[in-house]
Amino acid sequence: MVSQALQERATTLLALHVPGKPVVLPTVWDAWSATVAVDAGFAALTVGSHPVADSVGKEDGEGMSFDDLTTRVAQITGAVDVPISVDVESGYGESAQRLIDGLLEAGAVGLNIEDTVHKDGGRIRSDEDHAALIGELRKAADAAGVHVVINARTDLFLRQIGDESDRFERAVRKLKLAAEAGADSLYPVGRHDDDTYRRLADELPLPINAIALPDTDDPASFGPLGVGRISFGPFWQRALTARSEEILARWK
Repeated sequence: MVSQALQERATTLLALHVPGKPVVLPTVWDAWSATVAVDAGFAALTVGSHPVADSVGKEDGEGMSFDDLTTRVAQITGAVDVPISVDVESGYGESAQRLIDGLLEAGAVGLNIEDTVHKDGGRIRSDEDHAALIGELRKAADAAGVHVVINARTDLFLRQIGDESDRFERAVRKLKLAAEAGADSLYPVGRHDDDTYRRLADELPLPINAIALPDTDDPASFGPLGVGRISFGPFWQRALTARSEEILARWK
């Protein structure tokens, strides 16, 4: 049986998603980065697959295993006392039940699930298949007694899948099906212009996740666009890498 603390963290995480007043979830990769973010005042975090993979010497795109990821997540949840969401890529070939059980055991209460199937040549899941997986995740979470916050991601924009003329409409259709299946927020991953964010916020029924460059983007710019959630992907880690290179170059 899951703890009341996990249930409360999931409820807290879900309530933070407010269109127009986005929650900022710094994307962390280990206990150190998580502690830095919490000490800076952030109320919740997301664990990014890309920076975690980099930190353990493996490739993004499911070069690590689900066990690799949950081992790191458990270290993070052991170091900070805030709700944690986790990028599980396309699921590492695991069942929905295994994904939910593994995340809850590691102390996480949210997840990103994307539609690029890395273990099958990088194909894109169909709209219906992606929605079906989200439905299975919701069912498994409900059975566990925790409203795990599901952030449904599509890579149609990021990978420029299909013709540009109807890409927006195809992405909206996929994300609407994800919402109907039990998602809590929607992630049309990519760097979009203001008009696109406004259209997405207008047409989608749930809060949308925007990716931000933490060292250069204006934090106040996303709320007026209707965004409900902001994360950094690998870009906080990359900004720290660039700064570290500057520091270390003085000592060559």
